[in-house]
Amino acid sequence: MIKRYSTPETDALFSEEAKMARWLEIELSVTDALASSGVVPKSVAEECRRNAPVIDATFVAEVEAREAITNHDVAAFVDVLQQRIGAPAGSWIHYGLTSTDVVDTGLCWALRDGATLIHDALNELIDVVTNMAVLHRNTAMIGRTHGVHAEPTTFGAKVALWGAQLQRDRERILAARTGIAVCKLSGAVGTYSNIEPEVEAQVGQRLSLVPVPATQVVARDRHAEYLYACASVGTTLESVAVELRHLQRTEVNEVREGFAKGQKGSSAMPHKRNPISAETITGLSRVLRANAQVGLQDVALWHERDISHSSAERIVLPDSTSLALYMTRRMVRLLENLEVDAEQMTKNLNALHGVVFSQSVLLALVEHGMTRDDAYRIVQAAAATAIQTQTSFQQVLAADAQVKLTQAQLAEAFDLSRVLRHAGRAIDALLAN
Repeated sequence: MIKRYSTPETDALFSEEAKMARWLEIELSVTDALASSGVVPKSVAEECRRNAPVIDATFVAEVEAREAITNHDVAAFVDVLQQRIGAPAGSWIHYGLTSTDVVDTGLCWALRDGATLIHDALNELIDVVTNMAVLHRNTAMIGRTHGVHAEPTTFGAKVALWGAQLQRDRERILAARTGIAVCKLSGAVGTYSNIEPEVEAQVGQRLSLVPVPATQVVARDRHAEYLYACASVGTTLESVAVELRHLQRTEVNEVREGFAKGQKGSSAMPHKRNPISAETITGLSRVLRANAQVGLQDVALWHERDISHSSAERIVLPDSTSLALYMTRRMVRLLENLEVDAEQMTKNLNALHGVVFSQSVLLALVEHGMTRDDAYRIVQAAAATAIQTQTSFQQVLAADAQVKLTQAQLAEAFDLSRVLRHAGRAIDALLAN
């Protein structure tokens, strides 16, 4: 992931040093387990741990130099590790294993921890969204369908529905974390031909990973599920971002992204104040969805294994983890600094002279004996008149002899509090979860 959209935690999680440190612990844990089962002398396992190198930039460089000869990264790692530990103890490193045992177990370990980072960031975002929904529980605004004024709603209800979707994404991340928190230490084609299942079980317990049956590789539907969960987070964030972008349009102007002192919106036009965070999130969500497609394509491998998935995964799995975390945190900052203009919301709500209460009037006429189609045509014509003449819709209806409603009945149809009396249910549901 390029630095602009990475995070310190994911940079550290997927660094070469961190990857090889996981590999080292897996190898040493296997040697410990072999000692427990009597295959390896206990003194050998102790010597392997005692002489194990620190995984730093120097060690990584040594492995990379060795890989230039072996053309195999894990073989190079094992060669250097055995040399650092020294013979004869070092010769027991990688006993009974194939390279994918180490790679897949280490990768699942990293993705489990990555999912935890995303989960924790979602918790923070859900808290921000919940507080915003409660704060704006009664902030009335116009609801829009097809981009056109529809009926009144509240900003709190809108935000609460974002929160409900984020809660579902949190569950998806948790499910993906469970699915990916597995290990496989069963040898070349997964048959435990040269290593006992008890070794895998002991190492899994030590690393808090669940042993699973496998071929030479862990089944890639697990990784595809993880990438989908990341893409789902990104898509939810995009849906919020797109809404915020619309609400920030000059003609709407109901919310505004925070604008720091010294910030510039445009290099050419000093007056500009653009929705850059929302637009960035929108763009990055496309990358997450594309990566999810790669994950699905990686599921089908030849026989017990091939490496067609490997090159793609080296890109999409770290990048998706990093992006999902970065975007979630970026949305936290966006919403924490969002300016909500309740006065402008009220102005826009009233911009069409009350025609947004047309359904209430329609139903009132039906309740008082008019056929629905007749009522619809009368209300439709009155609404058009109100818009064209910029006249109060309520007054146009009151002057229409066909509208057999009392003044009180008409006023009730235009009662905003009545229309919004149940708008808080979305907020209550969010708080209940």
